[in-house]
Amino acid sequence: MITQQEVIEAQKEWADAIVNVGKTFVEGGDYVTVAHDLIDHLYAYDEGTVLFKPTKASSDQFRGTEKEALSYFVKGLIDEDHGFALQPWSQVRFENEDFLLMGDYAIAMGNYFFTDAHTGKEVHVEFTFGYNRGKEGQLLINLHHSSLPYIAH
Repeated sequence: MITQQEVIEAQKEWADAIVNVGKTFVEGGDYVTVAHDLIDHLYAYDEGTVLFKPTKASSDQFRGTEKEALSYFVKGLIDEDHGFALQPWSQVRFENEDFLLMGDYAIAMGNYFFTDAHTGKEVHVEFTFGYNRGKEGQLLINLHHSSLPYIAH
C-alpha cells in the first residue's frame, strides 16, 4: 500500500528535480538530459497513460507523451512552451490539502509554491498529482494537473 510519507517523499524528489533542471540550465549544463531523466524517473509514461495538464498550457492544454512533457519543461516541440523548469526556481514546496490512499494508487491535492531564483518571489499554483507504484517499486506520476488560482473579476 502506498503511504502518505511515500507521496511526500515523491513530491520532494519532483521539487528537487525541477530546481535542478533550472540550475543546470543556468550553469550551462545539459539541462535537456536532466529534464528527460526527471520525466523518465518520476512519470509513468513508460508504463501507460499519463494525464498531464501543465500550469502554463493554454492552446495545447495537455501533454500526453514524454516528448510533449519534455517540451513543457525545457521548450521545443510545442510552440507555446517556454521552458517552465528553466525559470529557474530556487525552491518548490508542497502544501497538501489531503491525500487519497488506495492500495497501489494515491492522489494528493493542494498548493505548491515555486520560488523564483532571481527575485525570491513565490508563485502559488494549485495541483492534483496521482501516483501509481512502478514495476521497480517507486512511485510514478500518472496524473499531474496544475493551475493558477482563480481570480475573481
